Amino acid sequence: MTDKIDDLRVVSASREIAADPADIFELIADPAQQPRWDGNDNLAEAPVGQRVRAEGEVFSMTLTNGAVRDNHVVEFTEGRRIAWRPSEPGKEPPGHLWRWELASTPEGRTLVTHTYDWTELTDEKRQVRARATTGDKLSASVERLALVAERGANSAD
Repeated sequence: MTDKIDDLRVVSASREIAADPADIFELIADPAQQPRWDGNDNLAEAPVGQRVRAEGEVFSMTLTNGAVRDNHVVEFTEGRRIAWRPSEPGKEPPGHLWRWELASTPEGRTLVTHTYDWTELTDEKRQVRARATTGDKLSASVERLALVAERGANSAD
């Protein structure tokens, strides 16, 4: 039964995008760009100059409700993978994780997978919001990211 519960606590969405992985990764690894394509309509803004370059970094984001979150980067491979655990400023992350993975396809496109994992979430107050973060919301972010990335790829031609 634990496996069934864990399955419900990990949601993901994937899509091929007609853009170079490096260009897509720039949109993800630069927090100031994230509100442009956030499908959760949760991100308001992030200060410029926080481009993530390594595991262990922390970037800040202001949510649409005005709350500020520190995002602790826990996985990082340039151009391929980035994951972070959000927390209130100055506090330990309560256990949920946002991950982006990119892979080149033989057709010159990029397979993008977005995952939300709250299997380790310890803050009961956040569990209602976590349950509301469905595959559809992740798909919305991937779709919006595709629009921004493909528009950029087409304008470079």
